[in-house]
Amino acid sequence: MLRLIKLIVVLGIIGFAALSGYAYLADIAPERRTFSETIELDVN
Repeated sequence: MLRLIKLIVVLGIIGFAALSGYAYLADIAPERRTFSETIELDVN
């Protein structure tokens, strides 16, 4: 039972390290683009 708990902890640590590495090293920046939209205000 203790070996199973150790395995789960080790896999959790490896998974966290992999997720952190992916988030840090991956190019997941959003695209930037400029847009404009005309807004008509109904002012009386």
